[in-house]
Amino acid sequence: MLRVEVTKQLGEFSLEASFTSEGRVTGLFGASGAGKSSLINMIAGLLRPDRGVITLDGETLDDTSTGAHVPPHRRRIGYVFQDARLFPHLTVRQNLDYGRRMNRLTEDPAQHARITDLLDIGGLLDRRPGKLSGGERQRVALGRALLSKPRLLLLDEPLGSLDEGRKVEILPYLIRLRDEGIPMVYVSHDAAELRQLATQIVMLRNGRVTALGGVKVLTGSTPA
Repeated sequence: MLRVEVTKQLGEFSLEASFTSEGRVTGLFGASGAGKSSLINMIAGLLRPDRGVITLDGETLDDTSTGAHVPPHRRRIGYVFQDARLFPHLTVRQNLDYGRRMNRLTEDPAQHARITDLLDIGGLLDRRPGKLSGGERQRVALGRALLSKPRLLLLDEPLGSLDEGRKVEILPYLIRLRDEGIPMVYVSHDAAELRQLATQIVMLRNGRVTALGGVKVLTGSTPA
């Protein structure tokens, strides 16, 4: 279970959000500038709240009242960005192994085989990112995050930089991950995308939570 109750001042923009999620995929929905990326950056530990608490599965990640702050590399949270952020000088195989090595995890060939099969990237292992399509790069980024064995996966507009054809290619893989039971927080301003993927919606507008519930809260919604 993820519990977030935070406030953060970012220049003239203020973010104040409170929600609890037990859903498999929590969709953060809102227009650009609504505070979605700032919120998941706090969950990841990349940004510290001014006030508030973040807990995951009963563990306190941030608590400003006590000064508690677990650094990002100790949170066991995977993060997939819009632009994949693969290392261009490494092969796909080496990129996939990066998260495991950074987290000092022992090699798990069975897990590696399962993830590469799940994401259909076994045939890409000896290529470099420059030889991959946008959709392939995102699948490798997902694999790298999953091989670090996260207890939560954060995805910040992972389809945002892809054309419609690539989005259609990638979405089934995300649905497959959801159905595997991997908890995710998924940022998007695309209501149709979230209707297919999310099990719970947190709607943000101007740094405030305006609605919380199932995907029905997206009915008639457009980011504003």
